[in-house]
Formats: sequence, structure tokens, C-alpha cells
Amino acid sequence: MTRRALQDSDCSIQRSLEVIGDPWTVLILREAFLGTTRFSDFVAATGISTDLLADRLAVLVEAGVMEKRPYSEPGKRTRYGYLLTPTGLELRVVLGALQQWGDAHRLLGGSPSMERRSRTTGQRLEVAFVDESGEAVALGDVEFVPSAGQRGVQV
Repeated sequence: MTRRALQDSDCSIQRSLEVIGDPWTVLILREAFLGTTRFSDFVAATGISTDLLADRLAVLVEAGVMEKRPYSEPGKRTRYGYLLTPTGLELRVVLGALQQWGDAHRLLGGSPSMERRSRTTGQRLEVAFVDESGEAVALGDVEFVPSAGQRGVQV
């Protein structure tokens, strides 16, 4: 499927994958959530090639997930840092869900490399579906159904 076809798709999952569907992009986001902002630090943390990183960062900036901000160190040329925008920060739940699934089904060694914890209470967190009343819903009770006016997008 072409980039244009994905962007024009009625399916928001398909359109989201246009921005974050590449494994390198998810690793870039992981590092951004850990505080990485500099191009060279993304390369060092992920092992991604500079050309591929430049491409993935450009997509994230264009989509409004990250913003490019200039910075300079004394006596050096201006460089750019990449920071998550409010839109990008919302992807924390996506990365949390991927991590939770990986901890349950792809764990290497005895324990996860990171834990999800509340900044306020320090308690461990689980990613879950929550209904309109704020109650967590069991995965077996979750279904995806086309919204009114959509032409039968299936998940």
C-alpha cells in the first residue's frame, strides 16, 4: 500500500502506522520518553543509521509528534534537539501497551527492563481499556466495531 493510500484510509490504525509503524520509530520514541533529545544520542542509544534517523525524525516532526528546537554549545555551530509535543506525549500509552505485551510474551531474562509506575504514588501501572465511568474493562470484553458512518472497517 502506498503512503498516499495509508493517509487516505478510513482506518485510524492504518493512518497511525504511517507515522509510528516502523520499528526504528518506536525505538526513537522510547528514547525520547527516556529523555533523549539530541540526534547523536538517538544514534548511540538505538544503533540506527544517521540517514534513517533523519528520515524518521522528519516524519515525526511533520506529523506533530516531535518538534525540532535549535540549541548551541559555546563555540559550536547550532544543532537541533528533538522534543516530544503534547501529541507525542500521548503515545506513552502505546509504548506502555507494547512494553506490557512484550513483558508478558517476549520477556528475555527474568524480569522486565523497565517498569511502568505512577510518578505520584510510585505504584506499578498496567495499561488497560477504561470505560466512560472510569472502570477497567477485561480484554475479553473489548471489541472493535465500526463507528456510525464508517464503511465496515474491520480490525
